[in-house]
Amino acid sequence: MPVIAITGGVASGKSSFTRLLSRRLPAAKFFDADAAARELLDSDPETRANLLNRFGPGYFEPDGRVNRARLREAVFANESCRRDLEALMHPGIRHRWTALAQAARHQGDWLLVDIPLLYETGAEGEFDEIAVVACSEATQRARMVSHRGLTAEMADKIIASQATLAFKAAQADFVIWNEAPKARLEEQAELFAGTLEERYG
Repeated sequence: MPVIAITGGVASGKSSFTRLLSRRLPAAKFFDADAAARELLDSDPETRANLLNRFGPGYFEPDGRVNRARLREAVFANESCRRDLEALMHPGIRHRWTALAQAARHQGDWLLVDIPLLYETGAEGEFDEIAVVACSEATQRARMVSHRGLTAEMADKIIASQATLAFKAAQADFVIWNEAPKARLEEQAELFAGTLEERYG
């Protein structure tokens, strides 16, 4: 059965689209790379120790929580810091979803992986199908400012750190365009799920 990647740029609507698919394909298993990253930062001793060694205690709160806002400022202000953080995080995330993919293929399950940095990490060859959720850069920026409370400058830095949506869309098997109201995204999720069911049974 298929292992399918749902990817795109920051604030393009990947997670919203994946949630819609989960309702349409209730038997499918799902993996959320962003949630895995948060879990690693919150509770994985090795990840936290490596973060402390590389970035220092100033990125932790007194109660032990990672100060994500401070870490974000650091990694998007300095390319070396960003690459170091990615080197700390990506192996643990990849290990989790590849283990799930191996199990899904062995057991005949469907697996959909919500993975923002699919192309940036060179993981595209691990999937049977790839869907890119895309929108305009202006929409990305507006969503990050209005929904996440980021400054326009920080939004632009984050967008610039990722491969362009045009590049990702050109490589994908499916493109989901997410500029319209939510109802249009729901329609695309329904169509995508139906296409997958026809293809894989």
